[in-house]
Amino acid sequence: MRRRTLANTYLSLLCTELAMLLDAGLTLTDSIQMLQEDEPGKEGKAMMQTLLDSLMVGSPFSTALKDAAVFPRYMVHMVEIGEKTGRLVETLKALSEYYDRQVRLAVTIKNSVLYPAILLVLMVVVVLILIVQVLPIFDDVFNRLGTQMSPLAATFMRFGGWLGDTAIVIAAVVGAIIILVLLAWGIPAIRKVFATLFANTFGNRGVFGKIASSRYVYAMTLAMASGLDTNDAIDIAAAVSGGSKAVDEKHKKCAKLLAAGSTLSDALCGAGILTLQDGKMLSIGSRSGKADLAMSEIARRSDLDVQDNIDRIVGRIEPTLVIISSVIVGVILLSVMLPLMGIMTSIG
Repeated sequence: MRRRTLANTYLSLLCTELAMLLDAGLTLTDSIQMLQEDEPGKEGKAMMQTLLDSLMVGSPFSTALKDAAVFPRYMVHMVEIGEKTGRLVETLKALSEYYDRQVRLAVTIKNSVLYPAILLVLMVVVVLILIVQVLPIFDDVFNRLGTQMSPLAATFMRFGGWLGDTAIVIAAVVGAIIILVLLAWGIPAIRKVFATLFANTFGNRGVFGKIASSRYVYAMTLAMASGLDTNDAIDIAAAVSGGSKAVDEKHKKCAKLLAAGSTLSDALCGAGILTLQDGKMLSIGSRSGKADLAMSEIARRSDLDVQDNIDRIVGRIEPTLVIISSVIVGVILLSVMLPLMGIMTSIG
């Protein structure tokens, strides 16, 4: 059974530490031994020992990473390229930045989704309390006064009564759905099917399309920093950021444009991966021999653009939920309070 791939946070730290040790003149074997001594857990020490065993028999570092079966294929492949080009330290530094960026992007998305989700849950809870608990009290008050609630309030109350009567069934269905989702998420094959379906549906739309383009650009930056030529960098970027039909089509179009003799900037712009402004920057960088630096700056700007888009979406969701919840609560309360005020006025 294949072991779980290491977390991006750990991979970023590991690449940074290895790059520092190798840059200081230590061998890979000595570096791994030092890292093993500092590993706090048994699993970490065992993993480092697996790397040491492979290195001791003369295996390349990329092979040692592959044999450990806990490192992502992308990292293994990039390390292999770094070894072949003699730029392993630079590759490790670039990998550290890449995985650190993945961590920051995941945290940004998680934090952006968390607050609206909590707000939505609170909105639903407040509305349920009103229609299940509060409206029956008002209905009793109206009955004692010899009248009835407004048709709208009565409709809300009947719906609340139906929810109360079927609460057990609804809870059982929701619980079963949650359990099925968790089980499906725990099975890699099923999780991959859902991930592919989601990518094909939303992978090239809105912020998800920008995230895919950002990953593509950053992967190309890393590949070019490791000494790869343009075609190999394109292939690496496609392997990292692909997964949806629309995004894969962009990659194929880019490769075709390059094969037809287009420049890198024209190919990326023609495929819809870069904007015209970014393409202009890459074109200038290519003509000045600084294409890798230009790609690095484009990747940085792309990262900021993704974060701005996420913040903009969240900024729209929060007030929208507040407005919707306020309108629903207001309608429910007014539907019972206005008739009640009319009765009290007539009595007075």
